[in-house]
This record gives sequence, structure tokens and C-alpha cells, in this order.
Amino acid sequence: MKAIVVTDQAAGTAGMTLAERPVPQAAINDVVVEIHASGFVPNELTWPPTWTDRLDRDRTPSIPGHELAGVVTALGYGTTGLSVRQRVFGLADWYRDGTLAEYVAIEARNLAPLPGDVDFTVGASLPISGLTAWQGLFQHGRLQAGQSVLVHGAAGAVGSMVTQLAKEAGAYVIGTGRAADRQAALDFGAQAFVDLDNDVLEDVGAIDLVFDVIGGDIGKRSAGLVRAGGTLVSIAGPVEARPADGLAIDFVVEADRGQLGEIVQRVRDGRLRPHIGTVATLDDAVAAFNPKQRRPGKTIIRVRP
Repeated sequence: MKAIVVTDQAAGTAGMTLAERPVPQAAINDVVVEIHASGFVPNELTWPPTWTDRLDRDRTPSIPGHELAGVVTALGYGTTGLSVRQRVFGLADWYRDGTLAEYVAIEARNLAPLPGDVDFTVGASLPISGLTAWQGLFQHGRLQAGQSVLVHGAAGAVGSMVTQLAKEAGAYVIGTGRAADRQAALDFGAQAFVDLDNDVLEDVGAIDLVFDVIGGDIGKRSAGLVRAGGTLVSIAGPVEARPADGLAIDFVVEADRGQLGEIVQRVRDGRLRPHIGTVATLDDAVAAFNPKQRRPGKTIIRVRP
């Protein structure tokens, strides 16, 4: 099968190559999925599981990418809950070969049914962005209606999901980003916007829940905005500064079939809109992940027409 592989961590996305790899086999509780569309997060090439297994042994050449939508072609021994020829989408294990390929072997529990009226491209855009937003807001942030939410990177793939879900839950949403992102953030449902290059972040006042995808100085300053009893939720690594009288939580997104079902239902009925940017083929994936200029939205690789 054709797949994108990486062998050189220092090279980043420029070190990706298109190669032939063996078609994976289904282990116990696995399914094999014929991939129709795949998502990729560029910074996953900095994650240790991309390069080593759970015992810290080198596992290159490895296939990156963890989001997928496709069709089940084989079931491993003992696998239940899915069937051959079923449309599915989901989130592949961090420590195993991923989804920038024609096939992937994946634990069945990491997948959810993909309704027939949802395109594979849309399905592949949902797992990381949607689950990250859902888990950060509702599991870790315990968001309640009427609270205020500050969403950094509100026009990005994750931030746009956070903005929409928080707005639907009855929160007052303030988005942040670059000046060029203002209208997109407002279109996704933010009621106010902070230009991080030109506005004063601290002018937003006290916030119930900060959702940080940036980290660094912005993350540190955001801790001071959290009101007593509030929460700073981060996906930008360990939190460097904590609220004086609130919680600070950093987390890694996990696959969850029930949550994927909630997310895709919202897409079906128009309550949630993924932010898809470039759609490229597997043959053109390396170029798509090394653009010559900034591209808004999430890049999706369409593995099959």
C-alpha cells in the first residue's frame, strides 16, 4: 500500500516521503480500515510516540496521522461492535502506524459509525479537533450555561470547534487570534474578539474558563484572567502558570465512541461546522504539509476519490 512515512525527527514535515508499506493485519480487538480520508496535526512530528513504541524503542519508519474516515475491510479475533463494509471514523493510537496511508489497523473501540450522509472528508476532520474541544470544555472544564469562555486560536481547527460547542452550551465566548482571524472567529460564534497582536488581552476581565491552544507567554498571562473557582484548560503542554484561585488542567485527547457520535450528530443537523482548509491527495500530501504560505483551516488528505 502507499503511505507517508517519516524517519528523521529533525527534518519535521520536510522529511515526509511517499513509500510502499505492507498492508497491516488485524490483531485481537482490531479492525482494518480502508482509509478514504485522513487528518494530520503538524506538531505530531514532535511527539515521542511518533518515533518510539511504549518501551521507548525506535519504531521508524513510522506512518503519521491519527484521524481517519473509511470503510472496515477486516475484523480481528474477538472484535465486536463493528462489521465489514461499515463506514467509520475515529482516532488511531499514538504509538502505532497511523492514517496517512491506504489502510490502517486500529482498535475497534477507537472508531464510531460514520453516517452515510456525512462525507469522508468531513469525518476525517472531526476526531482530534472535535474530541479535544468536547473533552476540554465538558470533561475537564465542566462548562455550564451562562459562564464566560476565552478561546485562544478561535478560528483554528480546534478553536473553531471550541467556540461553536461553547456557544451552543450557552456560554459567552470571547475568541482570540490574529487580526485576519477576527471575522472567521465571529462567524464560528464568538461574541467578542481579541487581536493578540494589537489588543490588550487583560482587558477581557475575569473569565470562567480559558481554553488555551497556544501556551508560552499567552498561556502564562491567561492564568491571571481566570476568576475564583474557574479553570484554565490547555492542550499546549504542561501549564507554566496557574490561576491564583482556580484549576489548571493540561490533557491529551482520547478516543471516545460516544463523544464522536455526539459530535457527528451536531454536524449532521447543522449545529457544528468543521473548519476544513486544503484538501489534497495522498500523492500530494508532502507538499500540502509544507505550504509556502499560511493556510487557514485543517488540511485533509483524500486517500481515495
